[in-house]
Parts: sequence; structure tokens; C-alpha cells
Amino acid sequence: MSTQPDPARGAAVKATDRAHVFHSWSAQGLIDPLAVAGAEGSYFWDYDGNRYLDFSSQLVNTNIGHQHPKVVAAIQEQAARLCTIAPGFAVDVRSEAARLVAERTPGDLDKIFFTNGGAEAVENAVRMARLHTGRPKVLSAYRSYHGATAAAINLTGDPRRWASDTGSAGVIHFWAPFLYRSPFHAESEEQECERALRHLEDTIAFEGPATIAAILLETVPGTAGIMVPPPGYLPGVRALCDRYGIVLVLDEVMAGFGRTGRWFAADHFGVTPDLLTFAKGVNSGYVPLGGVAISAEIAATFETRPYPGGLTYSGHPLACASAVATIDAMAEEGIVENAARIGEDVLGPGLRELAERHPSVGEVRGLGAFWAVELVRDRATREPLVPYAATGEANAPMAAFTAACKAAGLWPFVNMNRTHAVPPCTVTASEAKEGLAALDEALTVADRYTV
Repeated sequence: MSTQPDPARGAAVKATDRAHVFHSWSAQGLIDPLAVAGAEGSYFWDYDGNRYLDFSSQLVNTNIGHQHPKVVAAIQEQAARLCTIAPGFAVDVRSEAARLVAERTPGDLDKIFFTNGGAEAVENAVRMARLHTGRPKVLSAYRSYHGATAAAINLTGDPRRWASDTGSAGVIHFWAPFLYRSPFHAESEEQECERALRHLEDTIAFEGPATIAAILLETVPGTAGIMVPPPGYLPGVRALCDRYGIVLVLDEVMAGFGRTGRWFAADHFGVTPDLLTFAKGVNSGYVPLGGVAISAEIAATFETRPYPGGLTYSGHPLACASAVATIDAMAEEGIVENAARIGEDVLGPGLRELAERHPSVGEVRGLGAFWAVELVRDRATREPLVPYAATGEANAPMAAFTAACKAAGLWPFVNMNRTHAVPPCTVTASEAKEGLAALDEALTVADRYTV
């Protein structure tokens, strides 16, 4: 793939974008999107010849890296054979994609409902839970993100919800465990787990167990900060759901398909949900695809009763072909195992070593190729480097840190006062060390804002 600079072409791409493209999550007149010329493996580059190590995996979805040849070939071959067909038909590639996903999901999650992405997966999982139980309410955590469609954005626990939150969507938020910023004044993981579960059960009691259809949790929260739950928490939530007849929905849109060093993050905790949502890593975003993995009990609800939901592009052949090729490549090339090894041997130790030397680093946490670095002004008080949901001048320290990363050839994933180390699960040890070196350089900028 050519990486020859072509500034004139880049300027033309940028001009057309600014004239016609309406970007998500943005004030349109205040953004300056990078014009990307190409990508391969762990890198992408612009038209000026600048190459960036992708420590964001774009939106934490290119788990197999950019332009994996086996997946590109599978899309091309499927396009030549059958580009599209309605969801009501049985198609070989759709059936095979569902089989491969079902083989890897925990427990009896053997029925797969395909969507176009993660938000639609959450929408449909919640709908299934409500119809299955006949109950209206859904509990979800603060410090979470579940998508930008109508129900998913109300279920989200971060500030992106605020502009669209109707306050009448049947959603109740609660505090999930996060020891570093414990809402329960805990001093150990054991205390945090116990108190978080007590808080959740109290919430269930005061909301009325017979009114609650589902509890929705990101198995390991992603954009909200990669807070790995303490031992015992997810089994405890599973027990509460069983006690009160509540459906447990685990959102694995970001954490699934190798990101944490297991096929699904639930595998770390020995928990089987009733519904599991996925997207992103199922085919590294090469073609839009998501879905819901459904337990036998919930699938039986719709055995003779029609499920009132569907999408024109559910199980799209091109998307399913890319999923089949992705899952096969991950298995054949040991990509899940690579993510686990890189996390244990390179990213985890390397980030902890940076934390020892940089006063701006308050905490490092993660699994596999899924890490967060909490940046603070004061390690003693744990004051964040920027205020919660900071914008404009208040966000200047994080903006300076982000700019320093890019100047060092690293494209970071930054949210609020955190940077996330989330490279492709195919990242090599040398590439990971290259990223750590760039972070080391950029953290010297963040250090200037500490007390």
C-alpha cells in the first residue's frame, strides 16, 4: 500500500469533508479532522506522510489491525458471490458466522440475533428482556457507555447521555465498583465488592424487584475507564439476578473478541449472562456488524411468539463474511493469546513503570490489550488532571497531552482525564514498546500540570 505523500490530495479530501460531512459528537465548526490516506496493521498515515501507531484501534474495534489480508479477501469473494439478501433467508455465511460466535460465547448463548452495531444490539437486548419478563425497568451503571440510539443513550452513564436523557425511559442508574474512586469509601477490593453488591441490592429493593426486567453492565467498562471489576462482583450480580428473576445483560461490544485476552471478558469471571451484546471486534469494524447472543430460556420465549424487532441489514452477507474470516484468523493466528501475552508481558509492566516515574499518573489498570492510565493533578488527593466532562480551557492539560502523543507519532484514545492503551490485539511487543516510549514522552507534558 502506497505511503507516498500527496498533500494536494489530502487538502482536497479535507475540503470536501468540511463542506459536506456532518461529524458525530462534534461542534462542526470547531473540528479539524485528519485526512487519512491509508492504514495497515497497527499503523495509519495521512497525506503528508505522517505515520501514526494506532493506540486507539480507532474506536477500540480494529482488534485484528488494519487491512488484514484474509478478511479483505473474504469480503471481496463474498461480494463477487452474493452482495446482499434479506434477513429472512437462510444464507451459508450468516449461518456460519452465528455458529462461530455461539461456539465462543459462554454457557447456552447459542442463538444469535445480528444487528448493524453495538447500540442496536443493546436496544434489542433490552427489548428482549422486557418482553421476556413483562417488566419495564432496566438498571445500568454510572461510568458506562452503551450507544447513541434512543434506549442505549438513556442506559449510558456518562455525560453523552445528558442532552438526550428524557428521564422517562425506565432506566435507573447505580454505582458499580471502582476502588480508585470508590463511592462506597472502601479501602480494599473485598470491601468495594461487598458494598457495591449491597448498594445494588438496595437499589433493586427500593425500585421494586417485580418491576425490573434487566441489569445491564459492561463486563469491563470501556470508554468510561476500563475498571476491571473486583473478584466476586459479577458472580454476585448474577446471583442477585437469579434471586429476583432479573435478566443479566453483559455488554461486550468493546471488551469482547480478544480485547481482554479472552474471547469474551466474561470468561475471566466465570459468569454466563442471559443476553450478551457484541460488535466492534467481531470483524474489526471492516463492515458494520453487531449482535445479541441469546440464552435458551429467552430464545424459547419467542419460539411461537414473534419477536417484534428486525433490521433490513441484519446478518448482511458482507458483514458476516468478514466476521467468519476474522474469527477464523483470530483462532489460526493466536490473536487472543497474543493480546493476553502483550498485556501481561509488555503493556501492564510498561505502564506501571511509567506510573512510577510520572507524577501525573494516578493509576494504571487493565487486561490484555485493554488498559487505562488515570491522569491526576495530585496523586495524594487523586484530583483528576481535568474536571469531570471538562471542555474548552478547562480541558487544556489533556489537550496538550493529546497533542504531544500525536507529535510523537502515537494516536491515543483519550477520554476525560484518561488515556487508554488499546492497540490492535495483533500488536507486536516491539510496537507496544514503541507506543510506551511515545507515552513516556507525552506524559512529561502532563507532568507540568501536577502540583
